Amino acid sequence: MRDSIGDERAPGRDLVETGELVAGSMSRAVAGLLFAPESSPLRLDDRLASCLRDAATTAAELPLTWERARAGAVLAFAAELSVTRAHQGRAVRTDGFFSVSTAARSAAERLVEDVVQAARQTTEERRVRHLGYLLAEVVVSPDIDVALASRALQLAESCSWRQLVYLAAVGRRDRSPLPMGSLEEEARGWRAWGAREDVADLQRADLLDPPLAPARPGLRPELRPADLRLTRRGVLVHRLLALDFVREDDVQAALTDLDLPPAS
Repeated sequence: MRDSIGDERAPGRDLVETGELVAGSMSRAVAGLLFAPESSPLRLDDRLASCLRDAATTAAELPLTWERARAGAVLAFAAELSVTRAHQGRAVRTDGFFSVSTAARSAAERLVEDVVQAARQTTEERRVRHLGYLLAEVVVSPDIDVALASRALQLAESCSWRQLVYLAAVGRRDRSPLPMGSLEEEARGWRAWGAREDVADLQRADLLDPPLAPARPGLRPELRPADLRLTRRGVLVHRLLALDFVREDDVQAALTDLDLPPAS
């Protein structure tokens, strides 16, 4: 680690604080937790904290403000959920995830790098929160190996923010019922057409059931949002990105974009 933990001017600390542009004031609290832990009321597993500090230090030289902000924010969100999971009694895994063996770096270090890279590249800042949450979830999930975590990250990167919101909506359908109008009715505007294409693409990607059915002459299918279910792929993305935390106003906005007719 190139920076002293207690040095408030450490470049890595500056990077995490820059995350305030995306993550709000929480980033400053996490910067203190990572780089001055003795002065923070919060606690984080030492192995995880070391990985996050090293990633922040490495990313500190990024020249573009918004890339720096997204990199700092994704580390802050990862730390935030990790603290929450610790309070819930979910311990950081002890299965070698943080150990360096035959590879030059641990699985944890490689995943942190992948997550930071994904956050840097997105232009939809709302995704950054859930990319950080993916890291936090994997850290407390010994049933998820690094290959499966990488698969989930790739699937998440293939989805737009609105598509992730639709996965969140389907995942909470038992608590918040989904619309009953038919998705097969002709969309009246471009926004509705695009929103319904987002749902269809999730079906094509095997993230939502039922699979997209080919059109058949003389038949008008009546697929409704209420009929949708997460596939196993969808469950993986929903779980690791902690999509239960998607805000209700985002869910309602995405459902409104569908512009569904009343149920018949």
